[in-house]
Amino acid sequence: MKKFSTYIITVILTLSSVTANAASIPRQTTPLNSTENQIQIVENLIGDILDEVQADRLGYGLAAGYANTRIRKAVIAHQTSGNGYGILSPIAQNAIRYYRDTLLRPDYYKQTEEKLKSVLADLIIEVQNGKNYNTAYDEARIMIYKAADTSFNPNIDMFGDFCYWNVPPVDSAEFTVARKLLLQAQK
Repeated sequence: MKKFSTYIITVILTLSSVTANAASIPRQTTPLNSTENQIQIVENLIGDILDEVQADRLGYGLAAGYANTRIRKAVIAHQTSGNGYGILSPIAQNAIRYYRDTLLRPDYYKQTEEKLKSVLADLIIEVQNGKNYNTAYDEARIMIYKAADTSFNPNIDMFGDFCYWNVPPVDSAEFTVARKLLLQAQK
């Protein structure tokens, strides 16, 4: 009985340490309307999947499938504090995509961060001094478009329904890195 009890305690401690060390969801990847509570729920559900993605043992497709299955089962079992699949799944998908992308293009992310630190320098300082994050992020998006195409004019090119906007092609990673820099400045 003593060996069995020792074994059970060892297993419990091992499992709890795995959960405690699971990868977190980068806040710059979360949908803008997600709450901290929703992000925590997803972290608890798929932390080990994120670990596997970061260790290059799972690709995007499998990781996304596993995450969707876990989230769907948790929602059906009422284990998500009333939060639905429609918000929890995008949180997971964005995190998986980000970790996979940074694994596949680490140099690009480093270069983009350095570039955006320069492009957004004044805005980062303003956020550090208390400027509203959402306002700063909207301005950062326009600055990124202008860096890609100097003739970009948001008053003309971002008029009407967004599907008709005439914006320059920009890698979505630039917006993610901009959010990261602004969130760091906000702290």
